[in-house]
Amino acid sequence: MKRASAAARPVMAIEMPEEPTQAFRFGKARTARSAALLEDYVELVADLLAVYGEARATDVAKRLGVTDSTARKSIARLKREGLVTARPYRGIFLTDAGHELAERVRARHRLMVALLLAVGAPAEAAEADAEGMEHHASETTLKAFARFLARRGPPRGGGG
Repeated sequence: MKRASAAARPVMAIEMPEEPTQAFRFGKARTARSAALLEDYVELVADLLAVYGEARATDVAKRLGVTDSTARKSIARLKREGLVTARPYRGIFLTDAGHELAERVRARHRLMVALLLAVGAPAEAAEADAEGMEHHASETTLKAFARFLARRGPPRGGGG
């Protein structure tokens, strides 16, 4: 079967946003990707501290599936950002700002999971997908999700 050349294919008409608008949107996405990394680390450190009473760089690396070197570089960034403190042979500890960030991220994650479950996503997929989506939704969108879920009422059936 012969493929049509690019010139012969119909072109769908799309509307392009103004350049500043599009640049803002792409910039926002880049910023969210960068923030997502910090947020994942902070959330994981909080979880490790809550469950095991300690958070070590090697445990963070294993749970995020990165090398020890990558984890240590990211932890150094968290220190520079004022989100954690770390002392040799003593582990990683969240600062007040780190605790606040971890709670915000955890709340966004729970909201995103609840929304995905409400639209019928299986629990495991909802948890996995929320892990990325939680970092990219704006506060305006998150509030809209919360209003939607509140109007919907408590979860029905055996799930969630």
